[in-house]
Amino acid sequence: MTQEEAFYIGYITKTKGLKGELQLFFEYEEPELLDLDVIFAEISGKMVPFFTESYKLQTNNTGNFYFDDIDHIDKAQALVRKKIYLPLDKMPDTSDDDFSYMDLKGYIATDQTHGELGEIIEVNEYPQQFVATVHYKFTDVLFPLNEDIIVEIDEDEGTILLDLPDGLLEIYTSA
Repeated sequence: MTQEEAFYIGYITKTKGLKGELQLFFEYEEPELLDLDVIFAEISGKMVPFFTESYKLQTNNTGNFYFDDIDHIDKAQALVRKKIYLPLDKMPDTSDDDFSYMDLKGYIATDQTHGELGEIIEVNEYPQQFVATVHYKFTDVLFPLNEDIIVEIDEDEGTILLDLPDGLLEIYTSA
């Protein structure tokens, strides 16, 4: 399996105890929806499978895991800080009601004043808001995604209409 055939769910934060227990921090919003029988750790650029022996999810977006063949702290220590993935076919189905700002990646962004900006190439979540990135006039432009800026989202067409604050684009394009 390659990284393109998987989706990121979190990373191993630390070992717990001496018997190989590991704590996984989930960056995936709803870890309880995931099938965690087999997870994949990115090790030296390769996706290495680990079979889950048992796990317990916590309320703080973490879970404590035991994996087959990881039965000592020394074996577990090698996995600390490794990114964890699941195969794309294990991604939970989201209903139409579960649309989030992250789903806007790939949409064509258009501003009411400046016209088409381009495809949203990235959506990042920060503590206070989501921020989208488009490649506009040979530079990456970042703008917040919120109800004040978004005028309309057309899921069928894959487009988003924006009312960007005055001067935002000029900050990026005037060099």
